[in-house]
Amino acid sequence: MTIASLIASPSELTDTASSKCAIVLMTRIRLARNLAGNPFPGWAREAQRETVFEACRDALGASAQMKKGLNVAVSELSDLEKQILVERHLISRELSGAKAGAGVFISKDQTLSVMINEEDHLRIQVLRAGFQLKKTWNAINELDSALEEALDYAFSPTLGYLTACPTNLGTGMRASAMMHLPALVISNQMEKVVRAVNQLGMVVRGLFGEGSDASGSIFQISNQTTLGESEEEIIKRLGSVLNSIVEHEQNARAKLMESDAAKIFDKIGRAYGILQHSHMLSSGEAMNLLSLLRLGIDLGLFPDDSRSVIDRLFIEAQPGHVQQTSKTDLESNQRDSLRAERLRAEFAAFAKPNFTINSHN
Repeated sequence: MTIASLIASPSELTDTASSKCAIVLMTRIRLARNLAGNPFPGWAREAQRETVFEACRDALGASAQMKKGLNVAVSELSDLEKQILVERHLISRELSGAKAGAGVFISKDQTLSVMINEEDHLRIQVLRAGFQLKKTWNAINELDSALEEALDYAFSPTLGYLTACPTNLGTGMRASAMMHLPALVISNQMEKVVRAVNQLGMVVRGLFGEGSDASGSIFQISNQTTLGESEEEIIKRLGSVLNSIVEHEQNARAKLMESDAAKIFDKIGRAYGILQHSHMLSSGEAMNLLSLLRLGIDLGLFPDDSRSVIDRLFIEAQPGHVQQTSKTDLESNQRDSLRAERLRAEFAAFAKPNFTINSHN
């Protein structure tokens, strides 16, 4: 598989048709692993990083899960290709700026990616559309076990898996869900939710992880601690917190519809109009407008099968994906113009909102 053919294929995140919970867009679990007897990437010399890189490449190349996938060094990727992989959550911003001796393996269906020599020697991650913590854990556990048979992981009987950052020590696992929470944002309840989630040992981040904004009312919620609990216990606790947040979002939606349906309909109607007729749209504005239409779908104002269109556009409205559609370099305002043009084309045939359905409920 080449980077060009991977980019031409849709992201796993754009297919949420089988998801039973529309509020959770994606489930992700990643494991941090290092090879015994080798310095962590941040302390390693170039030759040492290259040695680890080749050992990890050999092990990944032999694994059944990665056959026919993409295997590429970071140095072989253009800046635009790296940006697109970041926007699809297949590599981190840190790996995109990595030194020599770093790379990534990505499965053909883009549900598995393994970064080599990011902060740790291996950052293994599995992505699943929707709310699928158990299936995601089973998939990553299988790949991790296969790699452990070929590689000598750095492991302490008392501390667990050894990692470059002490906050990952133990299981080395970070499980997360990407959640769409527009009603909690509109009703100014997110700050309260974040405080409550933090007290339960979980972290709330923006769309692209630490330090990023929550564009489109999309938040990542993950476990904070990796030491002192088994993977299964962490996943069970996270699942309980996520279910509680889903319930809060559903309650906030019901309350908004009961107390101020006209205000919500107005926001959704305006978003629909702007997406159909605007000529300049930044990525942040596009995300917020798409978020309102996705809320409209969940409220029954648009056909249910149009949700997958919005989820695809969440990815395709990002700067790298817009740039990819043009064969020339674009300035920011040119990207905003092209983004608006592409969205006008998408929404020209999009179903009109049916505000009579909910106004009579």
